[in-house]
Amino acid sequence: MSKTHTLETTKKVLPLILATAIFMQMLDSTILNTSLPSIARDLNESPLNMQNAIISYVLTLAVFMPASGFLADRFGTKKIFLIAIVLFSLGSLFCAASQDLTQLVISRVIQGIGGSMMTPVGKLALLKTYDRNELVKAMNFAIIPALIGPVLGPLVGGYLVDYLSWHWIFLINIPIGIVGIILGIKYMPNYTSKIVDFDLKGFIIFASASLLLSIALELFGNTKNITPVLIIFILGFLFLYYYYRHARKGKNPLFPLNLFQVRTFRVGVLGNLATRLGISAVPLLLPLMIQIAFKQSAVISGWMIAPMALTAMFAKSYVIKILNKFGYKKTLMVNTFIIGTLICCLAIPDIHTSLLWFIPIIATLGFFNSIQFTSMNAISIADLRNFQTSSGNSLVSVNQQLAIGFGIAFGLIVLKLFENNTALIQNETHNAFRLTFLTVGILTILSGFIFRRLHVSDGLNLRSK
Repeated sequence: MSKTHTLETTKKVLPLILATAIFMQMLDSTILNTSLPSIARDLNESPLNMQNAIISYVLTLAVFMPASGFLADRFGTKKIFLIAIVLFSLGSLFCAASQDLTQLVISRVIQGIGGSMMTPVGKLALLKTYDRNELVKAMNFAIIPALIGPVLGPLVGGYLVDYLSWHWIFLINIPIGIVGIILGIKYMPNYTSKIVDFDLKGFIIFASASLLLSIALELFGNTKNITPVLIIFILGFLFLYYYYRHARKGKNPLFPLNLFQVRTFRVGVLGNLATRLGISAVPLLLPLMIQIAFKQSAVISGWMIAPMALTAMFAKSYVIKILNKFGYKKTLMVNTFIIGTLICCLAIPDIHTSLLWFIPIIATLGFFNSIQFTSMNAISIADLRNFQTSSGNSLVSVNQQLAIGFGIAFGLIVLKLFENNTALIQNETHNAFRLTFLTVGILTILSGFIFRRLHVSDGLNLRSK
């Protein structure tokens, strides 16, 4: 078989391999939420204590993601990807076999180690396989599971728990993992790099910062004593500053500071962090509002947000045309304003309004979310040199993980602040949700101005010929 034919085959299958990894990870990140009460009963635990099963996974992702680029460069993208997907699948099997909370948490950590490498390494292989002008199209396909996973997760979880048992929310990963392993063995390219020095000190400092910030985020919404949370938060930022000092002096830092000299990378990372404050809060707040304020079941709340996934997939056929016509700067600015306005619109219906009123807003939101994710991911890596792709790709992945955590925590904090102000919400829980959507929506609109720092010509090298 010729090298050209092999490359063309790889280009056809590689987005599917990455899509498989993203789907497993995104489904697993959300499917557990509707299942916690059932797992808690079976393991004789309080549902509140079960939050550790979620926290352990998120923290493991944030801590180990920075090492994914080095491991891929040192041992090859194919080897590390296969190890990652095997670890994730084994972790899923161990989760299903867990007899108590401690075993479940340990199993989730194993899953997290696999997940921390699975998606970043798959994405790195994509970056090294495709030309810049082909990259958006390939990433466009691979990112679809990232859009439908958070929507399908609560819905699938609810059905599996109701009709089978909670064990199946983990066992469902096994057949998907086997498909990923088979495709990976046959088609995943094994890229390596000559630069294989690993900044262990930098990794420990940055991992400590990620760990502290993640813990602070988790505790923000679950404690009344704010002092220790603020101390942990400040410590996290001090470690970030310590890493900055270290990276300035180090010869081969984990995340070189010259990454931030690339303007499109800098704007993409900052924009991702800011806009996800609102975007990440919505998939959590909507089901909560439907269940708590409107007194509907978890399955109905899952079905209510399903249109978001359908329109997100529909948008994929238009996003490249939109970017080619309007460019990245105008697209990202206008798109962020639209998303923020739509989030504000979720605050309009009162408690007596039919739930059907939300469907067109949710469906439209899914369409523009799809454009936003593809555009932000693409512009972040648009101007990185080949020697920067591994570290840059890892940092983008860590940033997204932390941004999602910030968004979820921020949404919950704002909601609790309004819930505690009974005079403002007039003892009506639904008003607390309405005010939260308004707050989150306005902040999302303001975050759109970050993309003003882009130039009109930015992203030209990514456009399809």
